Amino acid sequence: MTELRLDGSGVVVTGAGSGIGEGLARGFAARGARVVVNDLDAAAASRVAADVGALALAGDAADPGSVTRLVAAAREHLGEIDLFCANAGVAPMGGVEGKRAATPQGWAAAFDVNVMAHVHAATALLPAWLERGQGRFVSTASAAGLLTMLGSAPYAVSKHAAVAFAEWLRVTYAHRGIVVQTLCPQGVRTPMLEGSGRLGRALLEPDAIDVSVVVDAVVAALADDRFLVLPHPEVAGYLAAKAAGLGAWTAQMNRLQQRLETPRPRP
Repeated sequence: MTELRLDGSGVVVTGAGSGIGEGLARGFAARGARVVVNDLDAAAASRVAADVGALALAGDAADPGSVTRLVAAAREHLGEIDLFCANAGVAPMGGVEGKRAATPQGWAAAFDVNVMAHVHAATALLPAWLERGQGRFVSTASAAGLLTMLGSAPYAVSKHAAVAFAEWLRVTYAHRGIVVQTLCPQGVRTPMLEGSGRLGRALLEPDAIDVSVVVDAVVAALADDRFLVLPHPEVAGYLAAKAAGLGAWTAQMNRLQQRLETPRPRP
């Protein structure tokens, strides 16, 4: 079991200008970590960094050149990056038909931000980490990456890919000192949930948790090397049920889809 002590550690969090990323940056800083706050929104990154005494490095987590510069500047500031949280994410809504179909741009953004941002970060981080024999990579995926997400095909598919990439990193580099973990919450009260559409809110709002619960779950996971970080513990049961009977599980999810499609009677 490998533990990362936050006090004094060098940490980078992408997508840290709001939502889960902001919560992680604030939570890590409060526990003594030296934090670099990254966000596409420079003003948001600067605001969070100023509040917690961190360094703001604005940039696009989905752009390989921007990520290379982020990692280099963070290493110069921190000495070394002990923990990298690949947290930036997008949630374009829609499926593949009708007026609510996801656009090609939505599909591209989902894979660029939710998957390729993790690939670019790992590419920039791993050479020095492997030479050092130590490093921790925490990717923010979603319970949608283990189960699915009604109403958003790009989100469900790209989050599955994010989990798959984290799994690949884990099995490839665990014996070389690299700890890879993936964060898979259900609904979290953030701007992303607010913009998830009727289906998303109907599914996620009833059990949505505060960002602070997610932060506590991540901090607890840093005490060991568990792969899945589940702020909603019930997700483990859903995943087990899915694995035990995929046909029955998909049929149950389709029934839920049908119920959500049925217009609610007006009072």
